[in-house]
Amino acid sequence: MSEPRVKRIKSNLPHCKSHRCVVGSQSRQNFPSVVEESLCGVSNLLLEVSYRLQALANVFEQSDRALPRVAAFFHQESVMEQDRAEVMLQYLSQRGGTFCSKNIQRPGIQHGCTVLSALEIILNQWKEEMAIMVELSQLALNYGDPHTASIIKSRFLQPLISKVKLVGDLLTEARRAGCTNDSTGGFDEFLFDQLQGNLQRCN
Repeated sequence: MSEPRVKRIKSNLPHCKSHRCVVGSQSRQNFPSVVEESLCGVSNLLLEVSYRLQALANVFEQSDRALPRVAAFFHQESVMEQDRAEVMLQYLSQRGGTFCSKNIQRPGIQHGCTVLSALEIILNQWKEEMAIMVELSQLALNYGDPHTASIIKSRFLQPLISKVKLVGDLLTEARRAGCTNDSTGGFDEFLFDQLQGNLQRCN
């Protein structure tokens, strides 16, 4: 049996337009359908971000670029983003919700993407993700679901704060090393790859 659809408050949150909530489980108690839809949509967004990060890692693994630390950094963050998506999906399932997967479009990452532009891409992505998590947390509160609001803040929003700071610091160091948006790359990117210890940090 499907739960009657609730009129959504105007929102910029990604959500599944065709999503159908199923009622009948005790775990669905106090789990608004609009929150479930948004969790489903945001989970898909996290998977898209993971795909984008892996695409960036692949760029810097190419033989003509050979920036192993930069590639490893983006690969590591791709794996972590996928883990975050899986955690959200697990929470969605625990609350009695359903996940509607969708085809993830191939990210528009150019082969000639520079270190500087790659860092700018992910910085903007994580800032957008932070705004989405804030809105999702507030949406849950507005619909009487403080548990989801708390989970979003502690497990999804807080980790993004340190990530945004890290990438901001990496951008500063990249510019100091002389990196530019010149698609030919060069010694400055090699130097950044060799000297930047933050690329090898453990999360």
